[in-house]
Amino acid sequence: MRSDSTAAILPAPLKNKPVKKTTKLKTAFAKKKTIVRDISWLSFNARVLQEAADTTVPLYERLRFLGIFSNNLDEFFRVRVATLKRMVAFGRSARMHLEENPELILEEIQSTVITQQQEFDRIWKEIEEELKRDHIFLHTEKQLNREQQKFVQNYFNDHVRTNIIPLMVESIPNLPYLRDKSIYLAVVLAKEDNSVRQTYALIEIPTTVLPRFLILPSKEGEHDIMLMEDVIRFNLPHIFSYFGYDKFSSSIIKVTRDAELDIDNDIATPLIHQLEKGLKARRKGKPVRFIYDHQIDPYLLEFLIRRLGLSKKDNLLPGGRIHNFKDFMDFPDEVFTRERMRRKTLIHPLFQNVPSVMSVIREQDVMLHTPYHSFDTIIDLLREAAMDPQVTTIKITAYRLAKNSRIINALINAVRNGKQVSVVLELRARFDEEANLKWKERLEEEGVKVIYGVPGMKVHAKICVIKKRSGNSTVQYGFVSTGNLNERTAKVYGDHCLLTSDRGIMADINRIFRYLESPRHDERILLQCKTLLVSPHNMRKSYLRLIDREIRNARHKKPAAITLKMNSLSDDIMIEKLYEAARAGVDVKLIIRGICCAYTSNKKWKKDIEAISIVDEYLEHARVFVFHNGGQEKVYIASSDWMTRNLDHRVEAAVEIVDPVIRQELIEILNIQLLSNVKVRILDNEQQNAYKHTPGRKVRAQLEIFKYLHDKTYN
Repeated sequence: MRSDSTAAILPAPLKNKPVKKTTKLKTAFAKKKTIVRDISWLSFNARVLQEAADTTVPLYERLRFLGIFSNNLDEFFRVRVATLKRMVAFGRSARMHLEENPELILEEIQSTVITQQQEFDRIWKEIEEELKRDHIFLHTEKQLNREQQKFVQNYFNDHVRTNIIPLMVESIPNLPYLRDKSIYLAVVLAKEDNSVRQTYALIEIPTTVLPRFLILPSKEGEHDIMLMEDVIRFNLPHIFSYFGYDKFSSSIIKVTRDAELDIDNDIATPLIHQLEKGLKARRKGKPVRFIYDHQIDPYLLEFLIRRLGLSKKDNLLPGGRIHNFKDFMDFPDEVFTRERMRRKTLIHPLFQNVPSVMSVIREQDVMLHTPYHSFDTIIDLLREAAMDPQVTTIKITAYRLAKNSRIINALINAVRNGKQVSVVLELRARFDEEANLKWKERLEEEGVKVIYGVPGMKVHAKICVIKKRSGNSTVQYGFVSTGNLNERTAKVYGDHCLLTSDRGIMADINRIFRYLESPRHDERILLQCKTLLVSPHNMRKSYLRLIDREIRNARHKKPAAITLKMNSLSDDIMIEKLYEAARAGVDVKLIIRGICCAYTSNKKWKKDIEAISIVDEYLEHARVFVFHNGGQEKVYIASSDWMTRNLDHRVEAAVEIVDPVIRQELIEILNIQLLSNVKVRILDNEQQNAYKHTPGRKVRAQLEIFKYLHDKTYN
């Protein structure tokens, strides 16, 4: 008989009661001049959960937001929680540069995550009921009629059986590493007559090769759906028939592992080899979270915790029957009778019915606002360059690419047409490392020159230059963008892309590529940049100088204002400078989608900071910075947030928008967002995520921006 020592292993928070902040914890956080980054990130994910809870959001989108929340939380544990745990393990030497106490932050994370998980479970139950009202039913293995039972049995035999191999874990001396991102069915095998000792097995759910959702034969007007793990549950007697077991219970479990890659700066070891080694090590990273069905057999739970080497210091989190909700981002949309309302993508008016993209941008700058404007214009530009016999060279940066990238296809065809093509491929783009290694091999096979970037510094700038012969001279075209060259995410990510042939911009883009291509990465090349703001060279200093100008104007009783839009604001130096601006009376407005470590009110300031976050159908991904500048606004778009890593440890690019029409267009788009009162949360000192309520007309920014750009397109 086994002793039930599980209670001694599990931490107190697993009693489904959130941990209250201790006085010590509140005091430690109160001393900080900025909000703890990890707590602010959890506050952002709470905003995503708010969208899932919002009954005015279409049901399909609510499911998608649950998936986004789950995926976000996975990455948070894989990166941020793993980092904090490393700090705790390394002791004081790892905390010399940190004010906060990682143990206290981990305690707060545990408390917050449990509270959010309870809200997640409540929302999911509510959505399940709404699905039923729409005649969409999720069936378990115990809810199948005879026709469905036969269908599931056949599907299992034809598609699933050869993709699973159960692990009889009690007979394995060393438990195999459970894959990160995967879910496992933990099974208890027994006999009804207790004639044999029960044993345990693990089955990895094969969602990398098969869909998570199976649409079953259904009555007319109804849609019955089954999860892959329940297909396997239904077939457990068939899977284990030759063992003689006839009694089964099963629960889903999931392990989240430390995903940080240990890449050193040893130039003697090629980056490719370091990455390959790091990716192998990542698969065996230390567990940082263990999630399980709260109805799991207690003896099985005890066994798994012990074999995985977990303790009460680890994040052991009970949940419901379903895990890996990230797959719900791909819930089968064909079962929804109410059509999903996707706004039609606009073709920028300057590119309508024109044969050449380059001919347009040779005459004037053009700004694309995706996903309102079609990303196909970027594809068309590269396709045109690939075919044009006068084009000699294409250079471009790539960070995250689509799975079937038309960008890559255009570049490969350019090489086949005799062009010199160089791609700066960031192999260390987190969680895209393996995909980018494969792209590297494909590009090099086709003759593309692949540049791997700078040791110890990621290349995050989104830039391109195309060189074309024109008589006896060379004309250059290109772009500076806030978003990735990924046609899939461009359908849902809100970004800006400046298409231009401006000589100053092109000269600086060429300097950045020369810096990236030079063997020693001589930063003196970047010192020559006169038009673009480039990190790690002059970007931070330029922003500080622009803020200082607003502070001087405010102190001299002149109009002074700063409007900043970005994904994340966490750099202490930039935040302190914004505090200085608020003390001086500068009108500071922030539109921050994710992390915002800045406090927004203080009795010592002349003006509080106005900060909002917009979470809606599209992901607000753009970075736009506006400085009043005595009435002659300076407006920039950039690839970088105001985080220390972006300003000091990455190659980033920002461009000033000098065309008065485009500059005014960006300002008006920002004003729409600042005036909106739907899908808008107020960012305050307490991270409450209160919705913004203002009298008068309801303004939903993303709808209003579409109308604004639609009118400019067709009027």
